[in-house]
Amino acid sequence: MSLREKINSQFNAALKIKNKSLISTLRLILAAIKDQDITNRSSKKKEMTKDEEIIKILRKMKKQRQDSADLYKKGARTDLLEVEQSEIKIIETFLPKQLNEEETKKICQDIIKTTGATSIKDIGKIMGALKKTHPDSIDFSKVSLIIKGLLG
Repeated sequence: MSLREKINSQFNAALKIKNKSLISTLRLILAAIKDQDITNRSSKKKEMTKDEEIIKILRKMKKQRQDSADLYKKGARTDLLEVEQSEIKIIETFLPKQLNEEETKKICQDIIKTTGATSIKDIGKIMGALKKTHPDSIDFSKVSLIIKGLLG
């Protein structure tokens, strides 16, 4: 079952049980996917949005909500913060599982050994190797700090 089909089936189930927050979040996801479909149709590809593109869309949506949640937390707006956090949880159900910090650190150590990196100047080499081997399972926003800690 493709990611699009999973999202559609969850949306239909949410409609049946009348879960308003789930319906609105899934509707936003489906709208973003349709926007990408339209963009693809008007470009040279002329094909439906693939799972890899949907994952990118979902990551972008998650990051937007995380940024908003941080602002709401600073502004002491718990009502809006809870809405953003619930949307993040829904979006995360469709994303591949992310490795925790310890697992990421171990993978970074292995990549550093295999690439022969010795200083922070080699961070581009390490990031390139990580993106090839673990494109969906590592949170790259945290990786640079881990690598700097290991090399620095």
